[in-house]
Amino acid sequence: MAKLYFNYSAMNAGKSTNLLQASYNYRERGMNTLLLTAALDDRIGVGRIGSRIGLDAEAQTFAAEDDLFERVEKNHENFQLGCVLVDEAQFLSEAQVWQLCRIADRLGIPVMCYGLRTDFQGKLFSGSAALLALADTLREIKTICWCGRKATMVVRLDGEGRVMEDGDQVAIGGEDRYVSLCRRHWDDRNIGPASQLKIFL
Repeated sequence: MAKLYFNYSAMNAGKSTNLLQASYNYRERGMNTLLLTAALDDRIGVGRIGSRIGLDAEAQTFAAEDDLFERVEKNHENFQLGCVLVDEAQFLSEAQVWQLCRIADRLGIPVMCYGLRTDFQGKLFSGSAALLALADTLREIKTICWCGRKATMVVRLDGEGRVMEDGDQVAIGGEDRYVSLCRRHWDDRNIGPASQLKIFL
């Protein structure tokens, strides 16, 4: 039976790398995959999923108003899908998470979602909250804080490298804007010795 999977982590844990590897594994065995990513994530170009280690692939984009069940169903009619893979899943709406459930339950296609659990203020994204509630399988992809502990949180930096306390929930960026930390150092707003950080300001 097909399932809905949610693979979550702090930033820079290799979520996109994992997604691209999973897609490669399916395709290597002759099965088609459909890759989806949020339209607002344009870090390496709209409609592309890229990893920090240099892997990338073309993907269809989704916006909050898109019906993902309808889109996947049409794609499945044209070429049999072995799996649907969703990057930046934190940007899904609750309705879209239910649509992904129906893809697994009614179309029999596994759906693998990859995304952040919480934002820079420690609050759940709406897509992540729905996935935590509805996914059949939850898997944490681990990364580490500068201190060596498991990183579960992320802080956002301003243009001067200072930790931001408030702002819009969504601000697209990578290592230049965000630092993954353990809960203790997130609570202390301690981003560690500058020599240990890969921040390009």
